[in-house]
Amino acid sequence: MGELPLGKLRNELLREVIFPNLGVEDAGVVYGPREGFDSAVLEYDEEHYLVIATDPTLGVPVETFGFFTYHFASSDVAVFGAKPGWLVVDLLFPKGTSREFLKIVTGDLHGECLKYGGSIIGGHTGVYPSVSEPTATTTAMGLVRKDELKLPLAKPGDRIIITAKVGLEFAVSAAYFKEEELSKILSKKELMRLKRSFYFETVVPDALTAKPFVRGMHDATEGGLTALHEIADNSGVGFRVYAEKLHLDPLVRKVLEFYGLEPWSVSSTGTLIAITPPENVDSLITELIKNGILAFELGEFTEEKEGVLVENGEERPFPEFRADPYVELYKE
Repeated sequence: MGELPLGKLRNELLREVIFPNLGVEDAGVVYGPREGFDSAVLEYDEEHYLVIATDPTLGVPVETFGFFTYHFASSDVAVFGAKPGWLVVDLLFPKGTSREFLKIVTGDLHGECLKYGGSIIGGHTGVYPSVSEPTATTTAMGLVRKDELKLPLAKPGDRIIITAKVGLEFAVSAAYFKEEELSKILSKKELMRLKRSFYFETVVPDALTAKPFVRGMHDATEGGLTALHEIADNSGVGFRVYAEKLHLDPLVRKVLEFYGLEPWSVSSTGTLIAITPPENVDSLITELIKNGILAFELGEFTEEKEGVLVENGEERPFPEFRADPYVELYKE
């Protein structure tokens, strides 16, 4: 039978096990479950779609729990062009959880809702002996005008614009979970800066800023930039990425080199992949930078249906998502 691998289920399992078992068909579902689509799109009224996404929060540093309980699901809604307006949140805690921790989590969650104009409209809370660590599930929803819906699809010639947070999720998690190990190469000040950088692990501001200039968007979560394969496959195109154009934070680069990892397939939650017509590239990058979000052009989508990485003047196949080293960080 085989044991399921760690991390999110691979696409072949989605196709073979999940997608054939989705209940009744509903004409109101415009876009349902499919590879590379992290949100569902439903008919709402004559002018609007309702975008819905759900995500778990677990295996994260406790200081970041409230922040990610908002941002994981809300980011998936934002990349479809919708402002996250409503959240349903389940908060499950292990035995021994303190009242103070509950106040911190709900305060952080409340603060992010205030910042982006969201409302928590329901959910569930509880403490259970079968729960081994704080765990949340958030369903986020938002409305988008039908002519402003953004799908993670590309056309040949579209440019690949990336916000400069590649590998940050892995590096931040390593700073928390492998602090003693990383202290061999990073100072206490550098470790602290990495830890505080979890606030950048969201694409909500990135996506809402980029929306007028893009054809589509995607958040480079587990598997990182290998999400380009899903975009290309769903679009019937290929892509070329130029390694020399990649911007990496110097501390992130240090961490990746320490673990002998390439940047292409490591978890990079908060890294926006923007699919942009050539004529909008300059305006997009300028607008992101004006809003304090560094971005760069990494490559383009092509008619040739291959994913190509150009590095040191040589071409090779762009890496596929096999296993994300992120999940190894918090294994016992």
